Amino acid sequence: MNRWRSASLAAIMIVMAIVLSGCLYPEEERASNELPAKDAVLNVQAVVDQYQKDTSLLPILNSEPDTPVYEKYRIDFGKLTRMKYMSDIPPAAYEKGGSYYFLIINEETDPTVKLMNLSVYQRVIDVQREISSYQRSKGALPHGEQAYPGYYWIDYSALNIREPKLVSVFSGQSLQTMMDAGGNVYVDYAADLMQAVQKSGASPSPNQDLRELLVSRSDFVPVKSPVYHFVDNEPKPVAAE
Repeated sequence: MNRWRSASLAAIMIVMAIVLSGCLYPEEERASNELPAKDAVLNVQAVVDQYQKDTSLLPILNSEPDTPVYEKYRIDFGKLTRMKYMSDIPPAAYEKGGSYYFLIINEETDPTVKLMNLSVYQRVIDVQREISSYQRSKGALPHGEQAYPGYYWIDYSALNIREPKLVSVFSGQSLQTMMDAGGNVYVDYAADLMQAVQKSGASPSPNQDLRELLVSRSDFVPVKSPVYHFVDNEPKPVAAE
């Protein structure tokens, strides 16, 4: 009986260890491993194509004119389900409790379904809130060294918070945050963009938005990113005017 109790206690401790290890696993790493299935994007693309063919419109939610291009045209799943174009919303979608917004890009020429990672988006919003609060109370911005012309790394020690751990959906690499001279927060995708340029095998034109190289080879959009041009043989964000 004692041996049975000992074995049971050991089994319980093993199960608890497994559960606790799962709870302690970094949320950012879990999110990076929870990429939606490829068929989710393909299925929604087929639905959007059929809807446009039938109505000559796109099933998108209203947005403000100044909404960034890779955040702007969110798919209206409510409309698609009400009109019976879809029986259910994809599990990966925010509307279903998932971690992604389904967007449409190239809306005028070739409407294409892409995904926006909400984990990265929300963390940038959180940092933006802290910087805005700091600027109101201190009358200055918590910028560190210059990252690029017109952009600065963020001094998280001044904000008294930890820098968020962001993981790229394009490469799995860590991403850093930066801000422009006005205190607007962005994610730096220079490393991902350099890889994309190298894989393309072509020299980008001077005014080409390099982010197009990422979205053309992926189901995802670069969340909270500035425009990048190829300057001095490397991707550099364009300074806001």
